Amino acid sequence: MELIPDLPETVARECLIRASYQQFPLIASVCKLWQREISLPDFFRHRKDSGHSQELVVLSQARVEPVSELGLGKAIPTPVYGVSVHELDSGLWTELPPFPGKSNGLPLFCRLASVGSDLVVLGGLDPVTWRTSDSVFIFSFLTSTWRKGTNMPGGPRSFFACASDSERNVFVAGGHDEDKNAMTSALTYDVAEDRWAFLPGMSRERDECTGVFHGGKFHVIGGYATEEQGQFSKTAESFDVNTFRWGPLAHDFLSSGMTTWPPVCAAAENGDLYACCRRDLMVMRGGTWQKVGNIPADVCNVSYLAVRRSGKLVVIGSARYGEPSVGYTWDMSDSRWVKLETHEKYEGHVQTGCFLEI
Repeated sequence: MELIPDLPETVARECLIRASYQQFPLIASVCKLWQREISLPDFFRHRKDSGHSQELVVLSQARVEPVSELGLGKAIPTPVYGVSVHELDSGLWTELPPFPGKSNGLPLFCRLASVGSDLVVLGGLDPVTWRTSDSVFIFSFLTSTWRKGTNMPGGPRSFFACASDSERNVFVAGGHDEDKNAMTSALTYDVAEDRWAFLPGMSRERDECTGVFHGGKFHVIGGYATEEQGQFSKTAESFDVNTFRWGPLAHDFLSSGMTTWPPVCAAAENGDLYACCRRDLMVMRGGTWQKVGNIPADVCNVSYLAVRRSGKLVVIGSARYGEPSVGYTWDMSDSRWVKLETHEKYEGHVQTGCFLEI
C-alpha cells in the first residue's frame, strides 16, 4: 500500500517529514500506515538530519489566575501546575491537556524527562494531600494522549535527580523518602517496555541532587546527606550505562560558590556542561568551571536550562519567586542574550522542565 496514492514513496515520506509536530495526532488518525510511519525511529532520524525537526521546551508551570478571579481578601491558593510547551523556532506557546481525572494539575515538584516523542512525568507531591507520589504518566506527542506508566518501585521518593538518554530510558537517583531520609538508591525506567529496574546504589546519600545525561553516562551532582540538611556537597558521581557501574566519586566537582542551592545544569552535544549560579553562567571545560556570561537580572532565579543542537542556550526563570517567568536564549559566538516572546498566560512560576526534539 502506498503512503500517498500516485506519489513515489520518497516524495510521500518527505511530505510527512515536513509536517508540524502538532499535526502528528491527525496524521496518526488517518490510517495505520501513516501512524506506523511517523512512529519509526528512522522517521525522526531523517526529520532531524534534514533540518525539519522542532525543538520544544516543556515546562511544569503554574497556571496564571487573573486577579479578578481570586477576589479581595481571599487567601491565595496553592498554584495549579500544568505542562506548557514552547516551540523555539516559531515562538509558539501551547498547553498540554491535563491528566485524565486529575483536575488539580501536575504533582508539585515532579520531574520531567523526554524519550523519543514521549514526555515522562515522574513523582512529586500530591497537590491536595501533599503526600509523596510514585506515579508515572507519559504523554505521546504522536497521539496527543496520556497513558499511565508503572509506578516507581522502592517506595515513595521526592526531590530526586532525573535525566534521560532521550531515546529509551529515564534514570532516577537519590532524593528523600517519606521520613525525609536522604537516599542512595537509583533506578532506570524503560519507557517502551514500561519496566523499571534497580541500578547499583550511589556511594553517598544525595537529597535535592541534580541529574544530567551526556556522554553515555548519568551524572548525579551535589545534594546532601540526611544529617547535613541543606549543606550541599561539592561531589558528583556518574553511572556508565555500558559498564553498568558508578565511576569514582568526584570530590570537588562543584566550586564553593555553587553549593548554596541545587545547580541548574545542562549538557551540550559537544560535551560541555553548563550551570547557572546566581547571576553567573558557568561552563566546565577541562575539569574546571569558567564564567562565560552574566545572566540577566529578570531571569537570575533560574528554573530551567537547556542547550539547543545549534549550541545556543535557553534559560527560563524569574527575578525572584512570585515574579513573572521569562526566557532568554544565549549565543556563545557573541555572548548576546535575546528575550523569548511570552504571553501573560505563560508567565507563571516554573518548577522544572525538559528539552524535546521531535
